[in-house]
Amino acid sequence: MRKQTFGVGLIGFGTAGRLFHAPLIQATPGLELLAVVSSSTAKVNDVLPDVEVLPKATALLARPDIDLVVIASPNETHYPLGKAALAAGKHLVIDKPLTVSRSEARLLKAEADKAERLLSVFHNRRWDSDFLTLQALLADGCVGRPVSLELRFDRFRPAVANRWREQQKPGSGIWYDLGSHLLYQARALFGMPRAILLDLQAVRDGAEVDDDFHALLDYDGLRVTLRASSLVAEPTPQLALHGTRGSFVKYGRDPQENWLREGSTPSRGWGIDPRPGQLTLIDESAGDALVSSEYPGLPGDYLAYYVGIAESLISGAPPPVSVEEGIEVMTLLEAGLDSYRQSRWIRFKEGAGSLRHLHRHG
Repeated sequence: MRKQTFGVGLIGFGTAGRLFHAPLIQATPGLELLAVVSSSTAKVNDVLPDVEVLPKATALLARPDIDLVVIASPNETHYPLGKAALAAGKHLVIDKPLTVSRSEARLLKAEADKAERLLSVFHNRRWDSDFLTLQALLADGCVGRPVSLELRFDRFRPAVANRWREQQKPGSGIWYDLGSHLLYQARALFGMPRAILLDLQAVRDGAEVDDDFHALLDYDGLRVTLRASSLVAEPTPQLALHGTRGSFVKYGRDPQENWLREGSTPSRGWGIDPRPGQLTLIDESAGDALVSSEYPGLPGDYLAYYVGIAESLISGAPPPVSVEEGIEVMTLLEAGLDSYRQSRWIRFKEGAGSLRHLHRHG
C-alpha cells in the first residue's frame, strides 16, 4: 500500500524557503514539514515553532522519516545537495533554476533516474494569474495569430542588498533569478524558440552582477521579448500580447507573493487578481472597429504545484513540472549567456536541444 502522508525536509530558509516553500508545503494535504536546515534557528522558530531546525543537511538526509527533500538554498548548492539527497534515497524538489549549468542538470536527472526517485523544479510562476489568463486567451484564439508577446518582471530596488543573489557567485544575478521565470513561461506557451538574443546590464550604483536584462526569443512568425530590471519605478505592462485580431495588455503582478509575505494561508484558487487586463479586439458587427473592454483574469494557484507533488508521491502521477522542463530552462539560460558574451544570436538545432551560432544580425 502506498503511503498517504510524506515527511518533508526543507533546506534553506531565505526568501524562497520562508515565503514560498514552507507555507505551501504546510497547506498541502499529504505533506508534513518535519525539519528545516538553517543556520538561523530563531528565525525558523518564530515562523515554524513545531518544526525541528537542523544545522546541517547531512542530519536531514540521515532521517528515515524524511521522504521528500526541498532545496531552497543558493543556486550553486542545488547540484551537490540534490545529488546527496538522491543518494540518500529521497525524492527531490529544487527551487528554480534546477542547477547553475545544463551539464549539472543532466547529471542530476541521471541520478534521479538511477535512484528511481521523483525530481521536480519549483517553477511557481506557471500558476500566476496573469500567465494562466494569457494561456487561456492564446488557446481561445480571440486575438488571432499571435505575432508579438512581451513579458516583464520589473522592480524598483535601487539599493544593492547584501545577499548571495547580488554577489559574484555561480547562478547569481537577475538573469538566473527572474529570467528563469520568464523563460519558463515562454517555453510553456510556445516550446523552445529557434534562437535567443540577450543583453545584460548592471545599472545600479555598486551592482556587482547583472540587474537588468532584455532578451529576444525567435519563433516562426512570432517574436517574444523578455525584460526585467531593478530600476523601474513607474509601472510597466506585466504582459502585452499582440495578434492579427487584437491585443491583450495587463498591468500589475499576481498578488500571491504579496499575500504570502503578509502571512496569508494559501488555498486552492485563492490568487484572484483584482486588476483586470485590457482586451482590444476587432468587432465585425461594428465595421471592424476596435473595441476595448476589461478582461478579468483567472485565479492564480501556487498551491497547485505541491498538490501535484503530493499526488505524484501517492499515485505515481507525473510531477507538475518535469525535470526535462527544468533542463530546457537551463539550456535557455546558458544560451542567453553565450549570446551576451558573443554579441550575437544563438540558434537551437531543431529537436536536439543543442546549440549552434547564428550569423550576427545587422
